[in-house]
Amino acid sequence: MSVAVRELRAGGVILFPTDTLYGLGADALNNDAVEKIYAIKGRDERRPIHCIVADIAMMEKYAEVSDMARLLAREFLPGALTLILKKREGIDTGIARGIGTIGFRIPDDQFCLKLAQKFGRPFTATSANISGRKTELTVKAILGQLSGGISHSNVLQNVRMRNITLVVDAGDPPAGGAERQPSTVVDLSGKEPIILREGAISDADIWNAIRAEE
Repeated sequence: MSVAVRELRAGGVILFPTDTLYGLGADALNNDAVEKIYAIKGRDERRPIHCIVADIAMMEKYAEVSDMARLLAREFLPGALTLILKKREGIDTGIARGIGTIGFRIPDDQFCLKLAQKFGRPFTATSANISGRKTELTVKAILGQLSGGISHSNVLQNVRMRNITLVVDAGDPPAGGAERQPSTVVDLSGKEPIILREGAISDADIWNAIRAEE
């Protein structure tokens, strides 16, 4: 754990297990660290990256946590839910640079929660794959995909692998198998909730929780 915290504080990138799939973690508010994530994934920088926090209190430091967010947090967190919230004024670096929202996860995973607590600030939560390609379930398969690259260019391979400074191998797929889905993403930054992606938590479960409070 201490090694992972040290790597995050140094601006490194870690490959780590979550309650869904393996992720790529970096200091979510560090511009250089977040750029490494985009480089590893070959991801369009216009596509936001979400982050992991330890609890609602940490989330509140960086975003406006609405009553609806608290409702869904009580029902589903820790768990496979990502909440998109309006960021607080002055939060303008890393994943928050150039956008008005931040996506937050509180995973049902002790490694992730303890890492967030010890690190003391958000770290990125994005799947460990090349953008547009299948998210593999084991560290061996993930590293194989990343080292192979899109074009099998040695330069591209070296950039990707050099940017990953620590691998936390949980052995078997952390989520328990190929049937596991990514988190469900709910945008609460507007007047009405919008489910951007149905994942491990069904659309029906989200809407039922919301309607139960009406």
